[in-house]
Amino acid sequence: MKAFKSLVLTAALICGGILTANAQLGGGQKIVYVDSEYIMENIPEYGDAQEELNALSTKWQKEVKAVYDKVSEMYSKYQTEMLLLSEDQKRAREQAIVDKEQEAKNLQMQYFGSEGQLYQKRTELIQPIQEKVYTAMKEVAQTKNYAFVLDLASGTSVLYANDKNDISDDVLDQLGNVMQTVRREDRHRANAGTAAGGSTGGKPAGNTGGGKSAKPTK
Repeated sequence: MKAFKSLVLTAALICGGILTANAQLGGGQKIVYVDSEYIMENIPEYGDAQEELNALSTKWQKEVKAVYDKVSEMYSKYQTEMLLLSEDQKRAREQAIVDKEQEAKNLQMQYFGSEGQLYQKRTELIQPIQEKVYTAMKEVAQTKNYAFVLDLASGTSVLYANDKNDISDDVLDQLGNVMQTVRREDRHRANAGTAAGGSTGGKPAGNTGGGKSAKPTK
């Protein structure tokens, strides 16, 4: 997730930079990584939030389209009747079309603008989840003395990543102490088909415990 806020402690170390940092680190510290997309996909609350956002987006798109359709209808009718209208009537109809089009634009901005209702709703639903994930990641990193945590889903150019350094499951297990997450064994079971098709650098098996994390139930 490219817009995943503050999920990494640093995302600037790549290739030779990672090697240099590893050479300089001491005391057992090392660089690890997470896949924030994988983490979020295994949080039922995040899936529910996405469904709610998609439903709102669809609803609001229909509302905006209805106003734009009205603009097209008004313009088509104006073109048909234009020859029968006086100059004052033409100006009045043209202004009405312009006003209706502006109404459509304002509604579109209200819903989908950079500070619009969809953005505000996304912040309301997603940001608390992101903050919990970040806190869980930080706790895992501090407990296990990791110096840096990269996010493979952030767009950072990582040329190679060893599965042994993937702590995504550890973060999900830690997160299970404060919110519902898919259990580790169920995450791996869901990925078993992909792994059976060939080596894809899947998640490490490791401990199948998950703290208080639970299998989601609907």
